[in-house]
Amino acid sequence: MYITDTHCRYERQPLKAPFAFKGRQITELWQTEVRLTDSHGRSAAGWGTQSVLWSDPAVFQRHTEFEANAIMFQTTERLAAAIRNQEWEGPQAIVRSMAPRAAEMAAALSGQPSVRLTFALNAMVGLDNAAWLLEAAQRGVTTFDELVPPVVRPVLAHRHNRLGLIPLIPYGSGLDEIRALLEEGSFLLKIKVGADPHGDGDPDAGLAWDMQRITEIHHLASGYRTPYTDSGHVLYYLDANGRYGSKAVLERLIRHLERIGAAERVVLIEEPFPEALLEDVHDIPLRMAADESVHSADDVRERLALGYRAFALKPIAKTLSMTFDMLAAAGSGGAHFFCADLTVNPILVEWNKNVAARLPPLPGLRVGVVEANGWQHYAHWEEMKRVHPMRHRPWVETRRFVFELDEEFYQQSGGIFIAGLGGSP
Repeated sequence: MYITDTHCRYERQPLKAPFAFKGRQITELWQTEVRLTDSHGRSAAGWGTQSVLWSDPAVFQRHTEFEANAIMFQTTERLAAAIRNQEWEGPQAIVRSMAPRAAEMAAALSGQPSVRLTFALNAMVGLDNAAWLLEAAQRGVTTFDELVPPVVRPVLAHRHNRLGLIPLIPYGSGLDEIRALLEEGSFLLKIKVGADPHGDGDPDAGLAWDMQRITEIHHLASGYRTPYTDSGHVLYYLDANGRYGSKAVLERLIRHLERIGAAERVVLIEEPFPEALLEDVHDIPLRMAADESVHSADDVRERLALGYRAFALKPIAKTLSMTFDMLAAAGSGGAHFFCADLTVNPILVEWNKNVAARLPPLPGLRVGVVEANGWQHYAHWEEMKRVHPMRHRPWVETRRFVFELDEEFYQQSGGIFIAGLGGSP
């Protein structure tokens, strides 16, 4: 793959309301497009959604929201320029070689000694997607199945005909809003924990807030039944975003879950500790999952050794290339995988669905699942959907929180080839 030209652009998409997590909040998300052209004149476009607060809170804290987003976009532009006029073996070679360099570029732009590798990977998503599609055009590949490297095909061998949608329950969601989700059929709730209710970093106040919040949600959800879980109950996925500063705090939360009868309904607790806190979790009775602390295959192996038994895959946030590397690193170690969101645009939802539709179900679930919450948070979601070339197909929308995936979805790979390479369905 010889890249002769690159072009990058962005657009700013406002959110309906400030979106709070990791103790801070965002008001918009930048959507990026990277177009790559090869030496034969073929071109492909890939999209990304920037999330600086998620990928590196230190960059977000040091700058205004606009400045932080501009730094990530400038990183994308510089990286795209750096891969021109040279031969690459493929998309994975680009990511493996250039991710550390992208992190160095971002650090220089932000005026910090370093940035988290996840920041660099987030900046590379559009470029990586474009590279996969360009390679597909070069090889005559027309389906996602043909893109999957042989080493991870056994893990991505499922072919779900239903994919449950995981909605996000941020700190500010009211009980009426949650009740509406349950009435519409939601059966796996992603609940943000690790709150900072007074803005002073008090861990006891934050934990008390989390426990009260979960109690209220559990009481509400207990009145609903679903055919998509083994127990028939609505299940929970708790996301702490690294906000619990010690194992003792996590254990207090789990004791509370056990007291109120909610522990058995928790499918997993994601990213309980700050990245640098390498706590062994083999003795924790609930399934621990890693997300933003995992940037590479080596990180997967490290977390497995610590007792983590689930991993959030984010091809839409850490690149498809790194997702394949993470799956390969986990091997046959008994880990579970799921696709989490980054409040991405409609095209990236399809990239995520392509991976999620091929993963085994999580324990306790009877169908595959994928998180997608852009429809909850973007002010102009309906307008954003217009770029989806197959937006009127039935598998683009959910019916009672379930995507119905037919043969066309798999043949068309959710429309990602048409979106990035052109053509018609």
